[in-house]
Amino acid sequence: MEQNAAVTFVELAVIGAVALLGPLLSYPRGWHLPVVLGELVAGVVLGTTGFGYLHASDGTFSFLSDIGFALVMFVAGTHVPVRDPAIRPALAAGLLRAVAVAVPAVVLGIVVAMVSGIHHGPLYAVLLSSSSAALVLPIVDSLGLGGEKVVGLLPQIAIADTACIVALPLVIDPSHALRAAGGAALVIVAAAVVFVLFRRIEAKGWRERVHRVSEDRAFAVELRVQLVVLFALAALALQTHVSIMLAGFALGLAVAAVGEPRRLAKQLFALTEGFFGPLFFVWLGAELNLRELGQHPSMILLGLALGVGAAVTHMVPLVLRQPVSLNLLSVAQLGVPVAAATVGTQLGVLQPGEASALMLGALVTIGLAVVGGALAVRAGMVKDAGPEQTGAVA
Repeated sequence: MEQNAAVTFVELAVIGAVALLGPLLSYPRGWHLPVVLGELVAGVVLGTTGFGYLHASDGTFSFLSDIGFALVMFVAGTHVPVRDPAIRPALAAGLLRAVAVAVPAVVLGIVVAMVSGIHHGPLYAVLLSSSSAALVLPIVDSLGLGGEKVVGLLPQIAIADTACIVALPLVIDPSHALRAAGGAALVIVAAAVVFVLFRRIEAKGWRERVHRVSEDRAFAVELRVQLVVLFALAALALQTHVSIMLAGFALGLAVAAVGEPRRLAKQLFALTEGFFGPLFFVWLGAELNLRELGQHPSMILLGLALGVGAAVTHMVPLVLRQPVSLNLLSVAQLGVPVAAATVGTQLGVLQPGEASALMLGALVTIGLAVVGGALAVRAGMVKDAGPEQTGAVA
């Protein structure tokens, strides 16, 4: 395939086939590996770093991956149990832990910027304090994690992810911070309006009536409506110079707050996990140019510093009695570093090799999160575990 050629069915078949590496690596339960890890590895092997068969810069491939990114963030938002009574008491504790991580992240971000000689301290601070709901929630689901401590982790992840998604445009391009803040506010307001409309439709019983007809006649109306709204919010985000991850996550939270119908959840799961999600993660791996790090060795140190630094800042909640395993799980980063690398490259504000360093740091955090998930399983933090198991500390 040439650099500017459109993706063909052959490439789509190859992407779908190599994405099966995710389930294959996740199949042995003793390994405790998330599905996205294998998909990322497949992309790295066939992308810029590896054989160069897949080109992340291809317009069609990139656009399909954007759809996948929006859907992944949307599904992640719907997985946040905002209606669960058990999570409400944990909101204050989650906010406290998110702040406890953010404060040292600011200091460490400035230190990393000073040592590296790259004046992106605010950007590094956002990266060091971020957590990825798009990664953590699927890991929690795939490993069957549960219990009071795991439920208490979810508000921290959601708060940190949302705050960093909003903050990223402000710190990566300070000269247009006001524009970015306005765009983020507009997307959030639009998602709030959608929530109000959906709640009213639910209260009036209109959705239930449409649902019955749609189910009887296989119209999939609810799925169609959700996709229309998602794409509209994504278009609004791009038009206002905001990452589509904010649009997807905000809409997911709105749908979760109203209550997602089980049939719709299954349809979205099939659409996302069956095609667009794996395609996005393969594209992400293909986009990584780890060879660039060889041309700029100092960026390897920067990437490792960001990854290890994130682990250090996320260990602070130890003083709040959060287990080591869950602290490691909360380190996982995805959407924020991806958006930082993509937007920063487009704006020309990153130094040569810096985008690859940001992604290297993200890979380090993903590896640490995998370890954290495995430790949580071994500590007995799984669904239906007994009281003694659930309270175990890894």
